[in-house]
Amino acid sequence: MYRLAAVLVLSLWQALAAADLTIEITEGVQGAIPVAIVPFHWPDEGASLPEDVGAIVAADLARSGRFRILPERDMLSRPTSGAEVDFRDWRTLGQDALVVGQVQPNGPDGYLVQFQLFDVLRGEQMAAYSVPTSTRGLRLTAHQIADIVYEKLTGAPGAFATRIAYITEERGRDGVRRVSLKVSDADGYHPQTIVSSTEPLMSPAWSPDGRRLAYVSFEHKRQSVYLQEVLTGNREPVAAYEGINSAPAWSPDGRRLALVLSREGNPEIYVLDLASRGLTRITRNFAIDTEPAWSPDGRTLVFTSDRGGTPQIYQVAAGGGEPRRVTFEGTYNARASYSPDGRSLVLVTRRGGVFRIGLLSLANGALQELTGGPLDESPSFAPNGSMIIYGAKVGGRGELSAVSADGRVRQRIIVDAGDVREPAWSPLSK
Repeated sequence: MYRLAAVLVLSLWQALAAADLTIEITEGVQGAIPVAIVPFHWPDEGASLPEDVGAIVAADLARSGRFRILPERDMLSRPTSGAEVDFRDWRTLGQDALVVGQVQPNGPDGYLVQFQLFDVLRGEQMAAYSVPTSTRGLRLTAHQIADIVYEKLTGAPGAFATRIAYITEERGRDGVRRVSLKVSDADGYHPQTIVSSTEPLMSPAWSPDGRRLAYVSFEHKRQSVYLQEVLTGNREPVAAYEGINSAPAWSPDGRRLALVLSREGNPEIYVLDLASRGLTRITRNFAIDTEPAWSPDGRTLVFTSDRGGTPQIYQVAAGGGEPRRVTFEGTYNARASYSPDGRSLVLVTRRGGVFRIGLLSLANGALQELTGGPLDESPSFAPNGSMIIYGAKVGGRGELSAVSADGRVRQRIIVDAGDVREPAWSPLSK
């Protein structure tokens, strides 16, 4: 591994200084792919673009930890199209790939973003796109370009055009605590408050289409599960039974919620059909069963239970049946969820009083610790399976961090104010 120099991080993130979240790469992969992102040409010298498309693409790729971005000051030339590219310049600089592009006016409040991706060693074009967009859509377009470049160079889909939900907690000057559920772009831009309350909010979960969030609210002094549309703000309670209503998890088809209810006395896993509001009880045990999560194919659920004496992860058929224990290392394993390919579980594991994020192989039961603790919690996979976002305690304050699924790339996500916790990564944009 290598530690990226602070000056590199700062130079890549100059354009991102206004974000409510700042993502700082702390460790990356040795042998990262060298890529040059030439500043995108804008023909109107009398007016600046509202967004620097090339800088956003470069920042996205840099924070993945899998690319080494060439500083603009080291470029020997600045082509704006493939016709202007002299591959000898980029081979001299040791670059494997090159991105060039331009932004053209395209009607009122409109732009046409064009870019090309080249394999420098072969001197061949790998991708070329022309994307119409608007002032509001420029950042999203840049993220989509980064996704294309990422996929062409790694073979896996990018996740830069996704969003992150998270909980913040702050105290105002009047001393009143304010808890908010927020959503931002994956790079921390465009943060919006989905709901805010003086009572606790917790457990945000994205619907498979990325249009709604399920979460737990304690408003009116009662614990309830709500569904809320991200775009319109429309919301409705879907579980407000006596006792515990918590830990909502969407089924892959978006038609059901797994959740924890104590309506019959003990906390158990249930599945709620959102159309009929019918409930199916999944677990039956005197222990505490909690934190359900669906497999990608919708056939099974994993959950946390202390039925064996300590919190461990169990697996059960989505329609009910006899649960099967799947974690055996250590005395505490909790908050599990499946990787997008269904081959592993990310979870919170405790060793010697230190809580870390771990990755469990479902094929052989091997548990790999990905983080160092001491209080890491609430892991959530990126929809392409490359990264895991999680909550961490730093100096007694809640922050967000991210780690690659192989543990080699690490990021610290800094929020301007308040404690931050319970991140949830959205599905891929459709």
